[in-house]
Amino acid sequence: MNILVIAGSPKGKDSITLHTCLYLEKKFPQHRFSYLHAGARVKALEKDFSPALEALGEADMLLFCYPVYTFLVPYQLHRFIELMKASGKDFSSKMATQVTTSKHFYDITAHRFIEDNCADMGIRFLDGLSADMDDILSEKGRKQATDWLEFCLWKADRGQFKEHVAPKAAYSPGTVTVPSGSSAKKAGRKAVIVTDLLPGDDRLKGMIERFVSVFPYGTDVINIEDFPFQGGCLSCFNCASTGRCVYKDGFDSYLRDTINTHDAILYAFRIKDHSMGSRFKMYDDRQFCNGHRTVTMGTPFGYLVEGDYGSEENLRLLLEARAQVGGNYLAGVATDNGDADSRIDTLAATVAYAMERQYNPPQNFLGVGGMKIFRDLIYMMRGMMRADHRFFKSHGQYDFPQKKWKTSMMMYLVGWMMGNRKLKAKMGDRMSEGMIAPYKKILEP
Repeated sequence: MNILVIAGSPKGKDSITLHTCLYLEKKFPQHRFSYLHAGARVKALEKDFSPALEALGEADMLLFCYPVYTFLVPYQLHRFIELMKASGKDFSSKMATQVTTSKHFYDITAHRFIEDNCADMGIRFLDGLSADMDDILSEKGRKQATDWLEFCLWKADRGQFKEHVAPKAAYSPGTVTVPSGSSAKKAGRKAVIVTDLLPGDDRLKGMIERFVSVFPYGTDVINIEDFPFQGGCLSCFNCASTGRCVYKDGFDSYLRDTINTHDAILYAFRIKDHSMGSRFKMYDDRQFCNGHRTVTMGTPFGYLVEGDYGSEENLRLLLEARAQVGGNYLAGVATDNGDADSRIDTLAATVAYAMERQYNPPQNFLGVGGMKIFRDLIYMMRGMMRADHRFFKSHGQYDFPQKKWKTSMMMYLVGWMMGNRKLKAKMGDRMSEGMIAPYKKILEP
């Protein structure tokens, strides 16, 4: 079998993820591995995609190989997939799978993104390998990788591909109207709408204009299509200590001083390739100049979305998870489905309420689980990620359970008491009464 490794890391041959595929090539000499460095060469491929088409045409299996960046694939691989689709070529005779490395922070949304886009192109799919960054360095990790590809090839030989079930929702774009005239705006607070408007995006533009009109506070609109990005995140970690990006386009300062200073942040986009599109992916990846620091925590988020959002299960999960991990209240997602005006008005009112009352409910599993991964990662890498370490330490995010020694000792005592039959029988229901005593106390007048 001719296996084409589509390497999505901007680091090219220096990619950690790539070394898993290089190891698999050694373990499976009966198959031919070839490599297309889509991430490192994306700018060249934008000018001439023919070398990629030639490699894709010769392949039996496409193996997408990439590190997980901010819930999804790196911007460079996202852009490559756009170019694949734009080529108009038929890839339905191909099969595909994927190998990722990460700390398992939302690797599920990254894998689903690849699967959904392969399904769009009629490419049959097999479950991928989600490895830890260091797995290939251990005997266990190498065995897991070898076992995975062996199983993957066995499934391919039997024609047992993964069934792709795309959720379908009733999507009927409604009319978006913009009220005539402008009402007076309250002072003291301001929201920002970040968008990627292109000429001809009249529907999305109308959604933005209606929100600005009905929102009771002032609103700045920033079009990232106008920002002179020099490129996507290179994962060079130049910002790890200083917080400064290696690019000289000024995005790090622009993000901190122009966007993140607002009292609420909204994003307006049209759904493309099951995501917010590659331009927004570049924007998201470049926010790594802030590392893993939740610098906008407490700031309400909201979205204005053009497209069949109801059918985008993975995108819905991603938007909620992004807000949860960042400690942001997700005020809502206003789509152009059905009564779009009402949805936009509801979002505007909810954002205003959250701004005024600083509403920020506790995180659910999406946020708590994600932050625990970050907590352990930053603590382990605190010598290098100094800015992250200082932020986590000052904001009390090192909430390790082993440091709660009083609670731990109390649990030992409770465990001993519950294990003593005589004492347990003597206490009866008093143990339960003791556990709820602090809760009853808050109900006292």
